[in-house]
Amino acid sequence: MTGEWQPEVDEIARRRALSERMGGPDKVARQHEAGRLTVRERIAALVDPGSFDEIGALAGTGHYDDSGSLKDFTPANFVHGTARLDGRRVCVGGDDFTVRGGAGDAGIAEKQIHAERLANELRVPMVRLIEGTGGGGSVKTLEQNGFTYVPVNPGWDLVVDNLSTVPVVSACLGPVAGLGAARAVMSHLCVLVEGAGQLFVAGPPVVRHATGEDLSKEELGGASVHRRSGAIDRIVGSEAEAFAVLKQFLSYLPSSVDSLPPVSTSDDDVERREESLLSLVPRNRRHPYRLRPLLEAVFDAGSVFDYSVSGGSAFAGLARLDGHPVGVLATDPFRGATLTPEGADVVTRFVDLCETFHLPLVSLTDQAGMVIGLAGERAGAIRHGARAVTAVYQSHVPTAEVIVRRVFGVGGAGMTNRHRFVRRWAWPSGDWGSLPVEGGLEAAYRSELEASSDPAALREEIRTRLDAVRSPFRTAERFGVEDVIDPRETRPRLCEWVRDAYAVLPRLLGRPSFGMRP
Repeated sequence: MTGEWQPEVDEIARRRALSERMGGPDKVARQHEAGRLTVRERIAALVDPGSFDEIGALAGTGHYDDSGSLKDFTPANFVHGTARLDGRRVCVGGDDFTVRGGAGDAGIAEKQIHAERLANELRVPMVRLIEGTGGGGSVKTLEQNGFTYVPVNPGWDLVVDNLSTVPVVSACLGPVAGLGAARAVMSHLCVLVEGAGQLFVAGPPVVRHATGEDLSKEELGGASVHRRSGAIDRIVGSEAEAFAVLKQFLSYLPSSVDSLPPVSTSDDDVERREESLLSLVPRNRRHPYRLRPLLEAVFDAGSVFDYSVSGGSAFAGLARLDGHPVGVLATDPFRGATLTPEGADVVTRFVDLCETFHLPLVSLTDQAGMVIGLAGERAGAIRHGARAVTAVYQSHVPTAEVIVRRVFGVGGAGMTNRHRFVRRWAWPSGDWGSLPVEGGLEAAYRSELEASSDPAALREEIRTRLDAVRSPFRTAERFGVEDVIDPRETRPRLCEWVRDAYAVLPRLLGRPSFGMRP
């Protein structure tokens, strides 16, 4: 028996099938030949099986015969809907490069706007799979339309607001330019697939005309460009790795600013005391130590997530303590001891992320201050560094500090807000002050050294006297640092602290006091 509306129901199925063809077999084959998945394959590979509920599959351009019957259909080149990632509901949207290279002139802007509004209103994370320009597209549209327009970024009010409302992640899975590039960096985490993905404001033809530079896509915006640019947070080797990184990052964050970070069950003993920590920091202050063993000894096994590739010596990452997500700030001594402008920018953005989504902060402090020298001054190191310190001071999330080694200058002083309550411990290797003894001795005792018949011997005598005074125990005597601990106690103490921190978080729920900037 045929229902009254069966012909129309059949037409729905036919149109959906036409939409799923995307740009057609030839364009799909070209996408695969380039080593890239189609947007529908990407969504299927990312989300939980069978969980994708597409919205707007029938949107596009219909081609009709003289009788008004549909003979062909070109779908809009943006696919979006709701889905689940590891059981949690998200909004996912992706560009279809097989339809006019993902250009906005082949799309329906309302679909992107709808995706952003959905994430904003339902308070679910936003996942953007980006490939193409996503903007005005070809100048051919001027002639086709017969007019031009004053540019507006579609749905940008929502794009901006979502940074302060829900977790937003993006992946550059092919060439990404213009509005597509802007959408990519308007996120809390942006990843790029090395070799397949490139990110640039304008592509090679426009650059060639404007600047005379003759560059390939890879030379202009590939992984080698963005390892230190700060525009990309993580560079990965494949689309599969990109999806894994996006899912891992989201696993630390709540669905929105209105909920708490998700606490999981941990099998890692909270009382674990790693013997290696007792010998991690060399006595010789000129000798560096490896950061990774410190992170692995303190946080839950396998839980450390590196946030950015561009921070240099400044490490920012996510981790768990007894299953509780936290933000982590540290210094990698093998990459330097001071805070560079690039590192300061990473710290600023990361602290704002933790403040927005109520992640307690742990500072494993070893900071020799802001970078000095002519190169640092030319790069405006003090302004970048001051912005990072400001971000730390403007944050309200609970903070713990373990002083592993150095705390010097404005940079060291700003790794935590020392004017508010911070649960703090110092290792016996702690070394702090306005500036290092090694650097300040020559200036402070210059006249004595110049007058001495044996400056070398006097220098060593002064250093010995100062070394006694710089002992962490002298500072602890004056309650300048609350506790000096056995380094092996670090994990148990932080696991105890994190429960207190999470007890405070409910009163911090809601939007941050000021909007997060990319």
